[in-house]
Amino acid sequence: MNTKNMFVVDVESNGPCPGLYSMVQFAAVKITDDLANAFHGKLKPLNNNYLPEAVAKSGCTWEESLLFPEPAEVIINFDDWLYKASESKPIFWSDNPAFDWQFINYYFHSYLGRNPFGFSARRIGDYYSGLVKDLRKSSEWKNFE
Repeated sequence: MNTKNMFVVDVESNGPCPGLYSMVQFAAVKITDDLANAFHGKLKPLNNNYLPEAVAKSGCTWEESLLFPEPAEVIINFDDWLYKASESKPIFWSDNPAFDWQFINYYFHSYLGRNPFGFSARRIGDYYSGLVKDLRKSSEWKNFE
């Protein structure tokens, strides 16, 4: 499989949906043999809405997140990194694209008016299920280190 434009993305947020809540941080890694090309963004919240249980999973406190860089700056830097790391349109991979992609899409459209990933995403578990030819094993890949 050609992985020249594939990126795994993981998002941490302070609530369940963009707009009402904010993306706190995210990471993206280009799929290569060494996984050395990566981007990590921390973003200041868009508003004062947050769920304590979501913040607890985000890896930082609410107070710490208030000191993070402005979202526009982070998204512009992420777009630049994607452009430099891709040979053509990047492909979004995630453990849970229904969650992760919605935040990335919202922020790209909010700050750039476009999403370089487009309007689709791929799920890591589906790819793994195809490799092992068993749809019931879509979560088994999480056991690998």
